[in-house]
Amino acid sequence: METRALGSLQVSVVGVGCNNFGSRLDQAATTKVVLGALEAGVTFFDTADTYGATKSEVMLGVALGARRDEVIIASKFGMPIDDTHFGASPAYVRAACEDSLRRLGTDHLDLYQLHYPDDTVSIVDTLGALRELVEAGKVREIGCSNLTVAQLNEAKAAAGDGPAFVSVQNQYSLLEREPERDGVLEDCADLGIGFLPFYPLANGLLTGKVRPGQPLPEDSRLAKMTPERSVHWLGDELQSKVAALLDYAESIDVPILSLAFSWLLSHDVVTSVIAGASNADQVRANANAVRTLNADVIARLDELTS
Repeated sequence: METRALGSLQVSVVGVGCNNFGSRLDQAATTKVVLGALEAGVTFFDTADTYGATKSEVMLGVALGARRDEVIIASKFGMPIDDTHFGASPAYVRAACEDSLRRLGTDHLDLYQLHYPDDTVSIVDTLGALRELVEAGKVREIGCSNLTVAQLNEAKAAAGDGPAFVSVQNQYSLLEREPERDGVLEDCADLGIGFLPFYPLANGLLTGKVRPGQPLPEDSRLAKMTPERSVHWLGDELQSKVAALLDYAESIDVPILSLAFSWLLSHDVVTSVIAGASNADQVRANANAVRTLNADVIARLDELTS
């Protein structure tokens, strides 16, 4: 498994998104996914305090057990856990970090990420609290998610000579090209920030298991999604693009899963592709999906999805 630098960290180019832990998966199933990932060379696990109603961190910690030091653990803070636990104030940053450390059963987080910008708190104050955590050895690197170009630049300036965000997680895939249009990808390259795409498989549309015009697999995320959420993913525009991608994948004898992962990793600024998995076979398939795409293939994928 190839690794890429994320600040002082080395992360596997395929990571595991832990949002299924504690929601779709119990502890036994979570442990199978984690051990399957380790067996496949995947060492980057991305969770959050809100995942699985706070159970994701607990289950990840239990699954790793004595192997914690073999992996890079990323977690997040800021999204509402309940009516009182949310935000990016210094007091909450400190408390949220202690809670995540306790749930994970570890003494440090490798990457601690602001899950969503908090407009009620100055980024200077948030970064100040994160700096304290880094200086105390409780956090190695800091990152963010769902930030715009303006917010990334503001955070970079506010960091001064202190710890700065080394990563940003925004939605990006063959079917969601907004980071190209809004300038976040280019800004990451300019600022030296690694990009971590979420929804890299577009909620399952890019796995090859969802075929336009055919019933959704019963165990798929899309099949269990509310109609209000699924209308976007199952709309005519995306379904047409998926059909074109499937035809192209078959014509060059490369699985669409490989195209989805490899196209993202063809961008130097993309550090790791983090995808959820509900069983060990899925995480092994993700780990084995990465390949080098030639310029003609990349150009054709851009034509089909831009």
